[in-house]
Amino acid sequence: MLVALFRFLSIFSLPVLHAIGASLGWLVYMASGSYRRRLQENISRAGFAADTSSAVREAGRNIMELPFIWCADPERVLRTATVENWELVQAALDARKGVILLTPHLGCFEIIAQAIAARTRLTALYRPPRKAALKPLIEGARARDNLILAPANLSGVRTMAKALKKGEAIGLLPDQVPQEGEGVWARFFGKPAYTMTLSAKLHTMTGAPLILTYAERLPHGRGYVVRFVAFDEVLGEDATQQAEAINAAMEKLIARKPAQYFWSYNRYKIPQGVAAPVTSVVSTDTAKERT
Repeated sequence: MLVALFRFLSIFSLPVLHAIGASLGWLVYMASGSYRRRLQENISRAGFAADTSSAVREAGRNIMELPFIWCADPERVLRTATVENWELVQAALDARKGVILLTPHLGCFEIIAQAIAARTRLTALYRPPRKAALKPLIEGARARDNLILAPANLSGVRTMAKALKKGEAIGLLPDQVPQEGEGVWARFFGKPAYTMTLSAKLHTMTGAPLILTYAERLPHGRGYVVRFVAFDEVLGEDATQQAEAINAAMEKLIARKPAQYFWSYNRYKIPQGVAAPVTSVVSTDTAKERT
């Protein structure tokens, strides 16, 4: 049923879907107190409260563009995306060291893998959805030529390490909350967030450079600009320093288009089995939320 609905919605143009999405964003924002509270808390903590109204609309557009991105003809989808600074990635590929592409929940992050796979082989870390009904939709939608999905487990990590050793590209969402044992507490917009350590480990292991990427959503459904940005932070030696350096890079990237960040994402939740950070006061609501 859900697959059929998404395929039906994919018929509509991007401007139509984004127009509907803007209204949907406000509907969800007004209807859900927990959603509204988390969005407000996260965007205010980051210092972008002035962008709240725009962020509400962009969140709705984020949802309504998924049928188009996932289910429309790939050539039709790629026609909406312009790529800038690809030479950063190509230089890394030419050096045969591989490249680690870090993509936060900023803009239309779902289109980035397609844009990259149209140019080179990409292995992307993938965490199966909790709801079984979503699995065939998401896995089928993300299946593309030149795009390999690596599960978020030891087997997937090995797959990504092998891709890097071959000089290929891999993709990670560094602001996705990892599971127990896969992260450390590191500051993100001033508050400890459980942060994955995998990208820094792979960089240390293989020497593959880190490159940031995001897809800016253009106004009025005009498409997207997929941008690649050099990673300029100093990683440091221990896992916490490395995680904080990557979070700092994410903060700078988000500051470019703060309204398009997914502020309702529960970035500060405490994963099951992970002790709360001892250096901060964690709210009751956050402490109750588990993966």
